[in-house]
Amino acid sequence: MKVGILDSTLREGEQTPGVVFTVEQRVEIAKALSDIGVTMIEAGHPAVSADIYEGIKRIVKMKKEGVITSEILGHSRAVKRDIEVAAELEVDRIAIFYGISDIHLKAKHHVTKEEALKIISETVSYAKSHGVKVRFTAEDATRADYQYLLEVIKTAKDAGADRISIADTVGVLYPSKTRELFKDLTSRFPDVEFDIHAHNDLGMAVANALAAVEGGATIIHATVNGLGERVGIVPLQVVVAALKYHFGVEVVKLEKLPEVASLVEKYSGIPMPPNFPITGDYAFVHKAGIHVAGILNDPSTYEFMPPQTFGRNRDYVIDKYTGKHALKDRFEKLGVKLSDSELDQVLAKIKANPSARFYRDVDLLELAENVTGRILKPRPPENIQAIVSVKCDSNVYTTAVTRRLSVVQGVKEVMEISGDYDIIVKVEAKDTNELNQIIESIRSVKGVRSTLTSLVLKKL
Repeated sequence: MKVGILDSTLREGEQTPGVVFTVEQRVEIAKALSDIGVTMIEAGHPAVSADIYEGIKRIVKMKKEGVITSEILGHSRAVKRDIEVAAELEVDRIAIFYGISDIHLKAKHHVTKEEALKIISETVSYAKSHGVKVRFTAEDATRADYQYLLEVIKTAKDAGADRISIADTVGVLYPSKTRELFKDLTSRFPDVEFDIHAHNDLGMAVANALAAVEGGATIIHATVNGLGERVGIVPLQVVVAALKYHFGVEVVKLEKLPEVASLVEKYSGIPMPPNFPITGDYAFVHKAGIHVAGILNDPSTYEFMPPQTFGRNRDYVIDKYTGKHALKDRFEKLGVKLSDSELDQVLAKIKANPSARFYRDVDLLELAENVTGRILKPRPPENIQAIVSVKCDSNVYTTAVTRRLSVVQGVKEVMEISGDYDIIVKVEAKDTNELNQIIESIRSVKGVRSTLTSLVLKKL
């Protein structure tokens, strides 16, 4: 199966309400996307604003230097000036879009079908004349007259486009129809490669993308965390996991997904729901007693793939749903040995308090001490999470310190705040020794005056 990912976080993703990326953030995201191995990066629409133009300019420079290896695309309306702006940046490909449904032609473009075909032909030819590859996007293709869609594709192909993107602009496709659509298009136009740009308005973007691939599409448009207009498009981390599971195709470095998801979460300002597939906090966290007992015996009972495939670890919650297997395992991890009778008594106390959302390790130790009458000393904690509050020197630019802190090994998130401290740093370490090393690294960053460390007893 020939399939790759076009990531549009920097173009479609920034069209999410409230999302704005700085030039530096655009460059960092592009580098992260290239590092995980996406085939193409849609770096933005350079004619929109000066900062997008500058961001693409720097990304193209990194591509020329070999720092970025993905193909770089510049987005463009079917307007010559847009094409010229994209071409002068020397992107690898210009991506021209034009709405082709009756409603787009009438309400947006105010042209006839024949006039639209002429515009498409002229602008694709004009882009091609600049010596770059061209992709044409048939916007709102899935609501267009099908015979007219075929005319549009032929027109764009004859003008020089070697890729055609079929945009389900308002997310109205469903999988069987998508599969039939792409199967027919790829058979009619064997010398053209097709993209699927699926919006998620009805929650079927991933299913439609997979169906398009089954029909012959070779590129899926996606964004990290599913960002985009309205409810967004295909979430990158979900579709690449599905491609791996269903088709055995690994199109990106799956173990790096949490890093890029966290990066985009930080810069977009849109928090990932804890129950988000693959990279959400709860993606590999189990709760029900029978589920936990199952994964303790064989993780595949309740996991479609090992979490380590995606750079994650499994965990489980202790609360009223907990069974004896889970409780015993948790105490063993704490280095505490309890008899079956003692475990039963602790479990009874947990179930006697059904309103508790979860029990922290310190809560479990307290219950066990009440039951046994012994003072229990757990082994040193592992996989520690901590919050480090940072106070900066008065004569430094806080954002500059924030950037330096973000690259410290073990630092997962950095946020500027107001109050007694200037910056909050979220840290993860495998043990106390590593935590101390991370804190020393933070303190050695230029501009850091003092720090205050608080351990996270339970992840929120």
